[in-house]
Amino acid sequence: MNISLTGRHLELTDAIKAHMTTSIETLSKFNLEIISVNVIASAQTKKGKEHSVVEFVINLAHKNSIVIKQNDSDLYAAIDLATSRAQKALRRMHDKEVGHRKTGLNEIKAENVTLKEVAEASEDEIVPVELELYKPREVEDVLTDLKESGKLFEIFIDHDGKTRVLYKRNDEKFGLY
Repeated sequence: MNISLTGRHLELTDAIKAHMTTSIETLSKFNLEIISVNVIASAQTKKGKEHSVVEFVINLAHKNSIVIKQNDSDLYAAIDLATSRAQKALRRMHDKEVGHRKTGLNEIKAENVTLKEVAEASEDEIVPVELELYKPREVEDVLTDLKESGKLFEIFIDHDGKTRVLYKRNDEKFGLY
């Protein structure tokens, strides 16, 4: 990581340079490929008041550069505020890179196989049930059974040998098919 410290209208003392370098070295903990960090510290006078401006330009490999500009009346406070903003920006980039991993084709294929197995296991199982269709029944008997059971329909064979369906209609009456 290349570090460039520049002072405009301001002389950088050894203490200021040491504070800047220690604050810049904290940015390396995010494991992003930082190519260079340019720090420009300047003193400006607006409306009769002096304030310090610190500008960080962080160049990252394979990513956009991060530019942070911070104003404060104290130079050390401006450096600290700019450092915390840079750490926040780098943390966001690091979390995005780590949290949004790209899955490989083999992992997707393995996942699809397990989904197919789950789908096959959860298919509806048909259980055969013996019906009492074979003995002829009266319509009245089937009607009382339908009322007691709460079913919506009943299939049966009448005395003429026809297969019939007795069903409950929406108007609480019964239909015979």
